[in-house]
Amino acid sequence: MDEARFEQLVAEALDSLPEEFLARLDNVEVVIDESPSAEDMAEADMEGEDPDSLLGLYIGVPLTERGGFYAGVLPDRISLFRRSIVASAGGDPETIKEEVRHTVVHEIGHFYGLSEERIDELGWG
Repeated sequence: MDEARFEQLVAEALDSLPEEFLARLDNVEVVIDESPSAEDMAEADMEGEDPDSLLGLYIGVPLTERGGFYAGVLPDRISLFRRSIVASAGGDPETIKEEVRHTVVHEIGHFYGLSEERIDELGWG
């Protein structure tokens, strides 16, 4: 899947979210990377694992941890890894679309302060 179509799927996934989710997404940058770096894998506690197994990554200060000190900081970052998502979906366009949305929702869950366990409980894992 080419980069332009993948970007379109990410935009569609974000646009499909309820307004109450989007309204609180403050100081967050959503980026598309081809694949995770060694630093991304370390941040996800996945050193030594297959990089294609990491579909997305949230790095920042979750909304639940922001307080009065939270000002003048660089944006949080949600990275989506195109190659990993396409590989996970087996190259099927409809499955890629579903995986993109699923990954966007999952990483936004981390922005909202949800743990992996809670995200799994909600069916966003």
